[in-house]
Amino acid sequence: MKGSFVRFLVVGLVNTAVGLSIMYVLLHIFHHYWAATFIGNATGAVVSYVLNRIFTFKSGVHLSTSILRFILLIGVCYGLSYYIGLQFSSWLLHQLPAAVRPFKKDVGILIGTGLYTLLNYTGQKYFVFNTKKEAVVVHD
Repeated sequence: MKGSFVRFLVVGLVNTAVGLSIMYVLLHIFHHYWAATFIGNATGAVVSYVLNRIFTFKSGVHLSTSILRFILLIGVCYGLSYYIGLQFSSWLLHQLPAAVRPFKKDVGILIGTGLYTLLNYTGQKYFVFNTKKEAVVVHD
């Protein structure tokens, strides 16, 4: 399979299926947007880290370095993406008939997931698993 983005999308299908399933189950059981998205996203993130490290980017970046960067990236992507997703879905559904407004959080999850995917790929490629970054060594 050529191209890291194609491999990233394949891995994304797996971790998204896991994460979104958990998000929607928790959302509809507990009705709490932030808890559902956090737990689902965290579970998907674990799947994502392992598969992207091994399969997508075939990274040789030191494990402790990549884990710390990954956690930082996931936190930033999570906060931005799902906040923007919820705000945008609120605005969008407000433009539509009142009958669809109860689905604001469901639509927010979908929008947030799309944005999260784009931000996360870019961050993983250039920040978390970038072996060129690690290869720079300065000798005195």
